[in-house]
Amino acid sequence: MICITCISDLHGFLPSLPGGDLLLIAGDLTAQDTLDDYERFKQWLNNLAYRCKIVIGGNHDGLLDCDYQEGLLELGKAVIEGGSIGIHYLCDSGFEFEGVKIWGSPYTPTYLDWYFMRSRGKSIKKHWDLIPSDTDILVTHGPPYGIFDETDDKQHVGCQDLLEQVQKRIKPRIHCFGHIHEGGNCKKEIAGTTYINCSYVDKNYRPVNPPIVVNLTI
Repeated sequence: MICITCISDLHGFLPSLPGGDLLLIAGDLTAQDTLDDYERFKQWLNNLAYRCKIVIGGNHDGLLDCDYQEGLLELGKAVIEGGSIGIHYLCDSGFEFEGVKIWGSPYTPTYLDWYFMRSRGKSIKKHWDLIPSDTDILVTHGPPYGIFDETDDKQHVGCQDLLEQVQKRIKPRIHCFGHIHEGGNCKKEIAGTTYINCSYVDKNYRPVNPPIVVNLTI
């Protein structure tokens, strides 16, 4: 069994975490998206007591996106990992820990002028097509449609294409995400997949939600 801590949407807050086997951070890492912010984030991350730490970007993480240029994975690795042991930055890529296959993707449906965004339909679906069907843990910044994706004005804004891939093809044991702050601190199981919105901040960017800890039998 592995003990997993899930958290997202830190927006510069660097909380105390309980430690364990695996840490999943689902994007929106810093407050101002500056190099100094990322350095503080990395120092905090280095000091956390986890054997493996998985990080993806989010729509506020512009320095990891860098105008949609080629080599986003290498760019993110340089900024987040920086040679650190046990930290793994994922961008449409995977990592295996204790036989558990993890995949991470930062992309969300387009809204205003943020980062790591793609139009609904073919443009975003190509990212979900990359997710291996044997993925055990899926970490995305945004939610699938209809699952902890309701905004304050009662709109469901999750990705329909992501929902279809997760429920029909991938069927991961855990799907961890954030992005929609109103859905934070929520988890539920549907057809064998545990869905977790682990946004740390609420809709007013207040750090009120605890990290969500789950155990996964291996």
